Amino acid sequence: MREITAELLPDMARGAAVLGTGGGGDPYVGRLLAQQAIREHGPVTLVDVDEVPDDAVIVPTALMGAPTVMLEKLPSGDEISRALRAVEELIGRPATHTVSLEAGGLNSMTPFVVAAEQSLPLIDADGMGRAFPELQMLLPTLAGVTAAPMAMADERGNTLALRTIDNPWAERLARSVAVEMGCTAATSLYVLTGRQLKDHMVAGTITLCERIGTAIRRAREEHTDPVAAAADVLGGRRVFTGKVVDVTRRTAGGFARGEARLTGSGPDTGSVLELSFQNEHLVARRDGRVVVSVPDLICVLDADTGEPVTTETLRYGLRVSVLGAPCDPRWRTPAGLALAGPGYFGYDHDYEPV
Repeated sequence: MREITAELLPDMARGAAVLGTGGGGDPYVGRLLAQQAIREHGPVTLVDVDEVPDDAVIVPTALMGAPTVMLEKLPSGDEISRALRAVEELIGRPATHTVSLEAGGLNSMTPFVVAAEQSLPLIDADGMGRAFPELQMLLPTLAGVTAAPMAMADERGNTLALRTIDNPWAERLARSVAVEMGCTAATSLYVLTGRQLKDHMVAGTITLCERIGTAIRRAREEHTDPVAAAADVLGGRRVFTGKVVDVTRRTAGGFARGEARLTGSGPDTGSVLELSFQNEHLVARRDGRVVVSVPDLICVLDADTGEPVTTETLRYGLRVSVLGAPCDPRWRTPAGLALAGPGYFGYDHDYEPV
């Protein structure tokens, strides 16, 4: 257990955006929201998974929608807490803790907003160990934990409650609502007990975000390679370095979908890397051959500074390095691959672990 102050958030947001694999929202917006909440309401208590009672009532929160829209349509701030309070009404009990649903520059920071505003402890964990584009793509889904009852809220003051028959239907209906709310919305779902959290979530995510972000910053300060520093913490490897020469991006169905093309530099001169994304990077192909694929992590970093580059900020001329890193082992099981592997997204290649 320790207190998190506003000064600690930049490293955490940076590392969270790396784990977000291009998605999970803009780290700058997420950091500003969290810093403002902490400065207004005081530090947030971050607790380890082992410190959570088995009978705790854990109510997670997140923002969902197209990251490209979130660059211009910023959250008002109060919709995240409104979604959590709506779920408390649905279950008839107050939350004792909150937790992040996914790693990402925005969605690792929004739980700090709720924790500060509602005086709730924040648990050092998340539901994926990375970011995925759809609501049912959480490890608790593999264990039969239901997303509903869930609530959604927008910046206008609208709040909606959903009770769905299963988690894919939660995604299907919530995505339609998010589109009507302007392609972004706050949501609260996957109410967990402490026992379920310990069994089915990924422990230590917030601390890992901090370690990644700190390693990048220190490498810059010491004039060493920040991309290599990030790869070391992730347990991953650099698969390509080059320049972005083309980006095709569109907002469709509440997602940012697209492709990016990179030409190699240094040892990768003469090669081409193609990235396909749906909010998050899904597949990386080098000279037509798949080198990294979901559910493993594909992380794009500025080649010089190590700053993470999200899919909505990819643009022509950026010089980047692409890392491949292993996912949580549970995603590599048959059930995990069925839920979030290449076949689910319509790709016909076999998954080969990083």
